[in-house]
Amino acid sequence: MKSLIKISFIALVLVAVVSCKKDSRPNYQFMPNMYEPVGYETYSESDAFKNGVEAQLPVDGTIPRGFTPYEIENTTEGFELAKATLLNPLDSNEIDLERGKELYNIYCAICHGTKGDGQGNLVKREKILGIPSYDDVGRAITEGSIYHVIYYGKNAMGSYANQLNEEERWQVVAYVLDLKTKLEK
Repeated sequence: MKSLIKISFIALVLVAVVSCKKDSRPNYQFMPNMYEPVGYETYSESDAFKNGVEAQLPVDGTIPRGFTPYEIENTTEGFELAKATLLNPLDSNEIDLERGKELYNIYCAICHGTKGDGQGNLVKREKILGIPSYDDVGRAITEGSIYHVIYYGKNAMGSYANQLNEEERWQVVAYVLDLKTKLEK
């Protein structure tokens, strides 16, 4: 009797397994969203919050982590203020002229030249004109003025605030001042 129960149970399990297999339809997917995720558009309306998109924006007056606000305005007065008062916060141990040179060659040398003489490739090809040399007599550049121009841009030069973080901007400033001293010799 026991063997008949065992045999019938095994037969029932085999029949159940064989009857579930159909080659004509695909297998079942458990948690189909794991295999086929739903794409959401950035800043699209969402049912997750009562107020919609506004609830997903940062609170007014908050500052993202790792961001230091630059308080000087993009005006002529702001430029003069930066030129007179803004100093490099990096000490001499943190300044890496090799890194500053690398960043300068990537972002600045195409116009300003690798020596800071205003003879970059775009100037030589006459695509951009009027780039002065760093050692021009009427051009008293300082740490603050260089940083301000990198942050906001000036004349035909655009801002590089999105391409360079704060520390990288100061590395470029140190390298530009190094180029200036080499040109003056």
